[in-house]
Amino acid sequence: MPPKEPPRRRVPAPPRPRRTAGGPARPGARRSRPATGRAGASARGRTPRSLRLGSPRPRLRLVGLGLTLVMLAFVARLFQVQAVDAAAYSAKADKNRYLEYTVAAERGEITDRKGVALATSVDAHDITADPKLFTPKESKVPDAPQQAAALLAPILGKDADELAEKLSAPKRRWTVLARRQTPQVWKQIKDLKAVFAEKAAEDRRNGGPGADVLAGVLQEPTTKRVYPNGDLAAGILGFVNADGKGGGGLEAQLDEQLAGEDGKIRYAHAGGRRVPTAGTREIPAVPGSDIELTIDRDIQWAAQRAIADQVEKSQADRGYVIVQNTRTGELLAMANAPGYDPNDLSQATSASLGNAALQDVYEPGSTSKVMSMAAVLEEKAATPSTHVTVPNRLHRGDRLFKDDVDHPTWYLTLNGVLAKSSNIGTILATGQLGGSQAESNEILYSYLRKFGLGSKTGLGYPGESPGLLAPPEDWSTSQQYTIPFGQGLSLNAVQAASVYSTIANGGVRIAPTLVRGAKGADGRFSAAPAAKENRVVSEKTAKTLAAMLESVVDDEEGTGTKAAIPGYRVAGKTGTANRVDPVRGVYKGYTASFAGFAPADDPQITVYCAIQNPTKGSYFGGQICGPIYKQVMEFALKTLQTPPSGSEPPRLPVSFKPGE
Repeated sequence: MPPKEPPRRRVPAPPRPRRTAGGPARPGARRSRPATGRAGASARGRTPRSLRLGSPRPRLRLVGLGLTLVMLAFVARLFQVQAVDAAAYSAKADKNRYLEYTVAAERGEITDRKGVALATSVDAHDITADPKLFTPKESKVPDAPQQAAALLAPILGKDADELAEKLSAPKRRWTVLARRQTPQVWKQIKDLKAVFAEKAAEDRRNGGPGADVLAGVLQEPTTKRVYPNGDLAAGILGFVNADGKGGGGLEAQLDEQLAGEDGKIRYAHAGGRRVPTAGTREIPAVPGSDIELTIDRDIQWAAQRAIADQVEKSQADRGYVIVQNTRTGELLAMANAPGYDPNDLSQATSASLGNAALQDVYEPGSTSKVMSMAAVLEEKAATPSTHVTVPNRLHRGDRLFKDDVDHPTWYLTLNGVLAKSSNIGTILATGQLGGSQAESNEILYSYLRKFGLGSKTGLGYPGESPGLLAPPEDWSTSQQYTIPFGQGLSLNAVQAASVYSTIANGGVRIAPTLVRGAKGADGRFSAAPAAKENRVVSEKTAKTLAAMLESVVDDEEGTGTKAAIPGYRVAGKTGTANRVDPVRGVYKGYTASFAGFAPADDPQITVYCAIQNPTKGSYFGGQICGPIYKQVMEFALKTLQTPPSGSEPPRLPVSFKPGE
């Protein structure tokens, strides 16, 4: 067994040269002195690590990411503003930058048959404001609305608190302070604005805020309705309300034609001033049509003056006068009293507003007898010379009937019954229409309907009443005998005039008309539709009735002698009816009336007059309405240059001697 070798000794290797920050140690280089302190201790305890600089790339990536996110947010917002919500933001910008208002169309004129203006429009201004310019920020004054309101209230005639409330609405950019003000009113405001603007400019030059409490007061051009003739034909024309819409009469009935079509204008503004070249957009207004009436201004004036004077003299409730062309149905005048001035509605009373000639209904009395006589003649129940013995009293049904005056037994012809306006004679004559009273009622009713009673006139006028005419089966015991002489039924003044025009026109009724036509914005005239016609009685009956009506005026025994006109043959009829009090619903007072036409031999014009509840002087139609008929008819005949009659009246007999 070989001997063991002794263990080898490890000999430590020579130390490796130490690297320094400057590089590998060179042989023979001097060692540095060991560091003292913690560094030295560390060096002594372990081998120190080498120092390395941090890389900038992570931080740059983080910053880049952040910037990218910010830019993406900006791009997204920009895309939203300029693409997705562009229209909405544009609208918001326009709302603050642009103002838009309505350009009122010029309202059409209303003229008489000769083109004379009865209602027209003149330049005016709507006083408006931009409430935002009255805020403390814009006006530089804490109480600008109150200061401005105090300045404007006396000029506009408005309450200062009301104006201040309108100006204190900063979210609104437009408000109306007063409509349709005259150019003089706007001039006052404009001069006041100029004074405050000058003071504000001077204040700014001196370093002040330059407050101007009226900078936001603006105006918009418009028109104002005026009636050049004051109260003339006010009942026909009506009026325009504060909003520029027809508030009554023809202004309301024809509002759509008269109003036209409003336009619009949109413009940029800055500081309450219009920017003239910045995106103005305008839709022009289309003016309304001009309406030409059948009314003759001069005849209307004569009729209105005559009835107003008599109503005042008689201390009556009201009165009306109708003038109609018998051949065309055109109304030449429709006068009411009392009237009102549509230029100043504050002075009008509720009783004077409206058109009483179409809206009032009343029992006509004896002027209605002409329809009863028309039925008797047309049905050949009697002739003008038929003898009618008229007692002082007549017992029918449950009543005892009488005439307007006590008298001995009258021996009258049928013509005399009409001339002397006998109620009893009319009851006796109409009783011959049928084999029984019920049949007579049916026949009379049919004629009353054909004359237009119980139906509207066809004018289409606001508030017009058709009157009251019950069917014959509903007539009471007394109505069977009162309706023939004009009590127990009711009508309006135009209906009453139309009855006489029908007789004057040879028995053909032409529906009354008030409008001749319209002239549009293009200047072309369009005539109104032709009036409806219907034959009521034969031409022979109509001529006979005309001759009988002449006896009322021409014969000394007639009740209408005060209506006679020298040189002209006049046909007419008086009426004095018991009047139903519209408040209490009982008979109280009278309705006095007169109706007729001239010249009787060649009828041209019908005039009807009625006065309600005359309380001073006479209340008989022949006494107070006969003279009005004469006055108005004379004026109309001269105005229309109607030649005098060329023949003498027939002078039919009024009475007969017993035994003849």
